[in-house]
Amino acid sequence: MKAWLCCAVLCLTDLWSCPIGWAQAPPTDSGLAALVFRYLDTGDGTEAESLLEKITRHPDASIERLVRVIQTERSYSNQPIGTLPDEGVVVRGRTYRFSLSVPLTYQPSKGYGLVVCLHGAGFTGEAYLERWQSRLGDDYVLACPTYADGAWFTKRAEELVLATIRNVQSRYHIDPDRIFLTGMSNGAIGTWLIGMHYAPMFAGLAPMAGGLDHVLMPFLANLRNTPVYMIHGSKDQVMPVELSRSIAAELTRLGYPHVYREHTREHPMAGGHYFPREELPDLVAWLNLRRRDPLPGTLTVVREGSGFQPFNWIRVEATDPIAVFSDNLVDKRDDRIKNREYARLEATVGTDNTIVVAAERVQRFSLFLNDQLVDFSKPVRVTTNGRIAYEGPVVPSLVVLLRQARLRQDPRQLFSVQLPIVVEAATP
Repeated sequence: MKAWLCCAVLCLTDLWSCPIGWAQAPPTDSGLAALVFRYLDTGDGTEAESLLEKITRHPDASIERLVRVIQTERSYSNQPIGTLPDEGVVVRGRTYRFSLSVPLTYQPSKGYGLVVCLHGAGFTGEAYLERWQSRLGDDYVLACPTYADGAWFTKRAEELVLATIRNVQSRYHIDPDRIFLTGMSNGAIGTWLIGMHYAPMFAGLAPMAGGLDHVLMPFLANLRNTPVYMIHGSKDQVMPVELSRSIAAELTRLGYPHVYREHTREHPMAGGHYFPREELPDLVAWLNLRRRDPLPGTLTVVREGSGFQPFNWIRVEATDPIAVFSDNLVDKRDDRIKNREYARLEATVGTDNTIVVAAERVQRFSLFLNDQLVDFSKPVRVTTNGRIAYEGPVVPSLVVLLRQARLRQDPRQLFSVQLPIVVEAATP
């Protein structure tokens, strides 16, 4: 990593002014809804397959009914409220801690925003609770995981953040269109990395006094539909302000929505490397206005080779040889990383049941469709790099709907069609 990243691990970085089991109420009957939520929630793969078969044989099972069940019929039980500083979540067999703040006015029937905050070196998640909780108000749940040295630029740390979100969602009524990721210093690096790779999950990102290595800059393209609020001190001696300036310039070039705030304040201990409390009201006001678009009509996807998780309604399945990150994301500097050789897709759904895709270094991908994206009563046409890749009918499937719902755990992104597409090689 560059010297600024190593320095960030050692310095005072965070002075501000200095699958899943849903905790739902038990269903009142043993009907279709009960089967669906047992299927979505079980961690036992064998049980899941048995439940899937039962659901598909159920006389009331239809795509419309299942979508309605998943989106509107989950219930939540009463859960602890207030400050919960020592919650646990298991990642790769190891228990990690996170701190949680739930409004005292929490009601299980209401959907709440979720702010996930990543600390920097020398701090813990618990240290961030009081800095945020009094300022967010009663409309947000706050989750602050703890990771050693604030090393949020590792795959395990990424898994911890995702597991924390799922854990909170399993117990509390979180609005899936109001999940935000923020962090300071090393936490800002994690906010960039996790936010770029899992952009469809977030309504917005708020990195403070962070930055990106140049080999990571292409992944900013993933933020087409995920707005960003950046804050950095012009006198920052730990993370040079040029890091955020270069990111802001790239987001501007891309035409992506973002706010860049640069302050001149200094702290007696941290110098310019801190988040002034004076900046927080505007940031919270920005959060209050943000809602995720769960099904945008245009997507840009940039991927390296260590994982091809779904990206909203598209997923890379196979590629030409591309860069592959190690567990520490960018500490394996082979030539493909240095040359920023990544897979890229840009896809747009048209009004006439057409989907236009441009692909670079991609051999196969899948489109995931629902009746909000296309009209299932008409043929669908897919063009890739100017050539017709598919033209014909698509048939919704209960099995696809359920498998994708279980995989994604997102009631606002439900897809009943998976359409595999092979990218035709260019003619020499």
